[in-house]
Amino acid sequence: MALRKELLKSIWYAFTALDVEKSGKVSKSQLKVLSHNLYTVLHIPHDPVALEEHFRDDDDGPVSSQGYMPYLNKYILDKVEEGAFVKEHFDELCWTLTAKKNYRTGSNGNSMLSNQDAFRLWCLFNFLSEDKYPLIMVPDEVEYLLKKVLSSMSLEVSLAELEELLAQEAQAAQTTGGLSVWQFLELFNSGRCLRGVGRDTLSMAIHEVYQELIQDVLKQGYLWKRGHLRRNWAERWFQLQPSCLCYFGSEECKEKRGTIPLDGQCCVQVLPDREGKRCMFCVKTASRTYEMSASDTRQRQEWTAAIQMAIRLQAEGKTSLHKDLKQKRREQREQRERRRAAKEEELLRLQQLQEEKERKLQELELLQEAQRQAERLLQEEEARRRTPAASLPWAPLTCSAPLQARASMQAEMELKEEEAARQRQRIEELEDMQQRLQEALQLEVKARRDEEAVRLAQTRLLEEEEEKLKRLMRMKEDQERYIEQAQQEKQELQQEMALQSRSLQLAQQQLEEVRQNRQRADEDVEAAKRKLRQASTNVRHWNVQMNRLMHPIEPGDKRPTTSSSFTGFQPPLLARRDSSLKRLTRWGSQGSRTTSPSTSEQQKSLNGGDEAPISASGPQEDKLDPEPEN
Repeated sequence: MALRKELLKSIWYAFTALDVEKSGKVSKSQLKVLSHNLYTVLHIPHDPVALEEHFRDDDDGPVSSQGYMPYLNKYILDKVEEGAFVKEHFDELCWTLTAKKNYRTGSNGNSMLSNQDAFRLWCLFNFLSEDKYPLIMVPDEVEYLLKKVLSSMSLEVSLAELEELLAQEAQAAQTTGGLSVWQFLELFNSGRCLRGVGRDTLSMAIHEVYQELIQDVLKQGYLWKRGHLRRNWAERWFQLQPSCLCYFGSEECKEKRGTIPLDGQCCVQVLPDREGKRCMFCVKTASRTYEMSASDTRQRQEWTAAIQMAIRLQAEGKTSLHKDLKQKRREQREQRERRRAAKEEELLRLQQLQEEKERKLQELELLQEAQRQAERLLQEEEARRRTPAASLPWAPLTCSAPLQARASMQAEMELKEEEAARQRQRIEELEDMQQRLQEALQLEVKARRDEEAVRLAQTRLLEEEEEKLKRLMRMKEDQERYIEQAQQEKQELQQEMALQSRSLQLAQQQLEEVRQNRQRADEDVEAAKRKLRQASTNVRHWNVQMNRLMHPIEPGDKRPTTSSSFTGFQPPLLARRDSSLKRLTRWGSQGSRTTSPSTSEQQKSLNGGDEAPISASGPQEDKLDPEPEN
């Protein structure tokens, strides 16, 4: 039913645009073309038979709106399925038809609205207008829409200025019920309510309000989203609607990356900061958890509140937030109208009762005056009656007439008294009713005052709650800032500890290398000591050999004869000793290259200060120059 009403508003504009003569009738050929276009944009299968049958050429004359409505309801609106067509394309068709005839931009080319902005304002007007034809927007809705657009541009306007502006528009249009769409567009084109803002700023504000009210975009903006498979973070443009949360590659919304369905089972939860991301939250659905990160704490608070609102709308079975708000505002206006009508009716009734009371009082005064005259006549009659009959010569003739007059007067007096009693009772009833009405009026006034006091108290409480909420938000931001500082200090400490740990590991490695070098040095020292001990042993051995060789030859010593080819030749003993000394000197010089200086010193000390080094190859000398046997 709601969709049918919205479609009928746009079709009404298209029909009136085709009504050139403003007679409420359109030619059949134009209606035929209009119906064909409606079939196309609403994605309804064409029914050419019904179309030709309804608009056949044998019937002369145009078709009125009442004659077109049965066909429109039966063959078009009854077949429309919500979601099967793009409503924006349908609105563009009807806007194109009506704008050619009715919409006029500024003559000097200084219009504040482009054609696209005018189309969006026309759609907003249709959404907020009353369901009565011709379509008008009541001042409350005009004020609501103007505040929406101005708040999108960060402008504020007072209620007095809006009322004055709307009163001027209504006076210029000579209407009191509201504004038509063309007066509404002229209000924006004139720039009287825009306070000198630019066209681009106005266009962005209109587009934002159009998305919010017509496309049901509760919130939109950039967020960081974590991937499901690769688990990496990417920045996406999000659009929140009551049924889903869509995200795109950029704010142009051309490349849709995914959709998060929302229902009553979903929930939103705030997450702690981790992995270098701050202001995190997640949306949990039945199948998956979506992690996101906002730019700051305020954005996270706004996003979580908006998503919770969308989930609540889905749980309550509502498809649009602003449709529900529009219906509530309409009900409030109807309640105000009913209260105002009841108050006017009560005042009118009280006025009528007051007039009736005054009339009854006048009648009562007339009756009292008549009663006083009757009493005066009765007293005169009584006085004449008391006069002696003898003094009146004509008394016997006129005795019966006063008696009859008196009887008739008494009867009349009784009737007058009864009528006066009834009038007094009626006056008492009226006074009682007036008193009750006054009490009821006083109670109503008191109730109004109490209601106003309660409303003021509620406003004050709301302001206090809002102030408390702001303080809490500031405290929360301070707390989160302190937490972030603590986390940064913690990270710095962890980095410092990691650096110290790496330094300690490096120092341990260097210490281990020093230990290994020391161990190798100790091994080298031990090897040198072993060599020194071996050299010392060899030195002692060769000292003994040298002592033997240096022993003086005494006469009579016998030497073994050596085998030689020359039996008669005996080499002198001194020559053999000299050759043995040369070999020992050569061996000593070779051994000095392999021994340490300390070893040489020891050899010198053992040789008794002899400068000639002694080799450690003692066993070889024994083989070359054996000791002569005694």
